[in-house]
Amino acid sequence: MKHSLAILAAAAVLAAVPAASALAQVAVGDPWVRATVPQQQASGAFMTLTATQASRLVEARSPVAGVVEIHEMTMDGSVMKMRAIPSLELPAGKPVALKPGGYHVMLMSLNRTLKEGELVPITLVVETGGRRETLEVKAPVRPLNASSGGGHSHKH
Repeated sequence: MKHSLAILAAAAVLAAVPAASALAQVAVGDPWVRATVPQQQASGAFMTLTATQASRLVEARSPVAGVVEIHEMTMDGSVMKMRAIPSLELPAGKPVALKPGGYHVMLMSLNRTLKEGELVPITLVVETGGRRETLEVKAPVRPLNASSGGGHSHKH
């Protein structure tokens, strides 16, 4: 009897492995958040997402913000417009940049000032073929004037 239970337990573990590997494998590259000044209620989070299978970013959460949305910035003539979108397509194998002036994660109703050098936890929810996966990201805060990835300040 004990032998049968051990085999069943091993089979259950092995059966769970293919299901887990069927989920989207999404790589998160160079995540960062723009620093804020006191009383500022919003900031943006930026990164590059690369999925191994066609997926969608469907949700984002962070303990530093009361509201977190996926946003798109577009130009309408000479006016830049920003709007929340329900999800962001992540084509298989194609890096999708979340950057200032484009797609980004908007952190709103901030509960504190975001200071340069600290790490902001962000949870991303990605959907692939009807299944959801959460990714935990720790995004460093960069200076207010940071405009893209790699803009690290060096102190000598």
